[in-house]
Amino acid sequence: MKNEMVHAMTDSFEGHAQQTENGVEYWLARDLQQLLGYSEWRNFLSTITKAKTACEISGHEIGNHFVGVNKMVELGSGSQREINDIMLTRYACYLIAQNGDPRKQEIAFAQTYFAMQTRKAEQIEQRLLETERVSARKSTLPAMMLCARPCSAEAFAQKLCHQRKM
Repeated sequence: MKNEMVHAMTDSFEGHAQQTENGVEYWLARDLQQLLGYSEWRNFLSTITKAKTACEISGHEIGNHFVGVNKMVELGSGSQREINDIMLTRYACYLIAQNGDPRKQEIAFAQTYFAMQTRKAEQIEQRLLETERVSARKSTLPAMMLCARPCSAEAFAQKLCHQRKM
């Protein structure tokens, strides 16, 4: 898959994100259906059902990630009709991609996209932990330097308490 296509698909996915009044990010399933290359809603619902099962088995509350809603759509005659839709969290979108038909180019892209996003998050978390560790080490370094020569733990503690009082 060419870089231009990857960027276009990423932008398209992120561009369909919406937010509730409380700032919760979500996608509508009927939008995601098109993004993932499903032409028929009933076929996409089968994938959503598998994703809901994975959600439940992994210990997450389905209702926190898959919320049924209704929306009005324009018909060819100019009138409107109410249809069912589902608000999806990013996690729900991930589960749908993982349970989709990998022969579809859009599904293959989505699976790769979520794998890469997960890895990025892991790397960021690892860097934050390393930064905290280095920061903690730097803050204890002056105390460790109190003993220019080997000393007992008791002597070290006394010197440390004395330094903190100053």
